Amino acid sequence: MAESNKAIYAALLGNAAIAVTKFGAAAITGSASMASEAVHSMVDTVNEVLLLYGKRRARKRPDRMHPFGYGRELYFWTFVVSIMVFALGAMVSMYQGISHIREPEHLQQPLVNYIVIGISLVFEGMSWRVGFRQFHAGLRPGQNLWQALRTSKDLSLLAVLIEDSAAVIGLLIAALGQALSQWLDMPELDGVASLLIGLLLAQAAFALGSRSRDLLVGEAASPELVDDLLDVANADPAIIHANGVLTSYLGPDELIAALSAEFRDDLHTVDIEQAILRIEDAMRVKHPELRVIYVKPQTPQVWADRIRDRMGEPDAMDDPATDG
Repeated sequence: MAESNKAIYAALLGNAAIAVTKFGAAAITGSASMASEAVHSMVDTVNEVLLLYGKRRARKRPDRMHPFGYGRELYFWTFVVSIMVFALGAMVSMYQGISHIREPEHLQQPLVNYIVIGISLVFEGMSWRVGFRQFHAGLRPGQNLWQALRTSKDLSLLAVLIEDSAAVIGLLIAALGQALSQWLDMPELDGVASLLIGLLLAQAAFALGSRSRDLLVGEAASPELVDDLLDVANADPAIIHANGVLTSYLGPDELIAALSAEFRDDLHTVDIEQAILRIEDAMRVKHPELRVIYVKPQTPQVWADRIRDRMGEPDAMDDPATDG
C-alpha cells in the first residue's frame, strides 16, 4: 500500500463496514438520522473508490494528446466526488429529515442506534486520525492548518479529511437528535438531526467542489513560491532583471512556470541558452515539483504590455482617472 494512499484505504475500509452496520440499524429502529448516516457512509465508500481511480489516472505519462500529463484528472474526479456528496448525501439526508418531520415515528430499539453510533465514532475517528496526521505532515514550515486546508493541492487527501470530519460531526448530531427525541418525546427531532446532517454534507460538498474548481481552471502557485523563482532568476549573472513568472498547477506535485526575464545585451545565443539551463536547474533544485519551465527573453516594458493585455487592464494613458 502506497503511503500517499494510506488515508484513502483506511477511510474506504472503515466506511464500507460502517455503511452496512448503519443500514441494519436504521432498518431495525426506523431512525431517519441513522438512515441518513448510512447513506452518508455508502456515498463516502464510493467516493474513496473514485479518488483511488483518479489518482491512478493522474499518474499516466504525458502523450501527444496530453503533453502536460494527466495530473488534473485527480481534480476532475474530486469534483465528481463533491457532486456525489451533495446529490446522494446531502439531498437524500435532507429529504429523509423533512419526511420524518412531517410524519414522525418513535424509535424502535433505540439502544441499537447508540451502539452503532459508538462503534462508528471509533472507526471514523481512527480514519480521521490517519488522514489528519498525513495531512499535517505535509504542512510547510510556518504554515498553519487553516491555510493548508484553503490552499491544499492534494485533493484526494483533503477530500478524505473533509469527509471524515463531516462523518464524525454527523454522528454526534445523530446521537444528539435521537437523545433529545427520546428525552422530550418529540420524534420530530430525529428528523431535524437528519436535516442538519444534510446541511453539513452540503457545506462539505461546497468546500470540496470550490477547491476542485480553482485547481481545474489553473490556479497559480503561492506568491511566496513565485517570489522565490524570481529570486533564483535574478541571481543568475546573465539576467539584468526577472520581470515576472506565470505559474499553474498540473497536479498535486506538478507545476508549470513561464518566466520572463531581460538578459544582458552582450550575450550570444549560446550564452542565453546556457543561462536558461542554469536557471531551470536552479529552480528545480529548490522546487522539485516544477515539471515544465519556459524562459522567455523580454524587456520589462514588453512583459508589462503583455500582462496588461492578458488581464484586460487599461493602459495608463487610456485611463480616464489619469486625465487632467
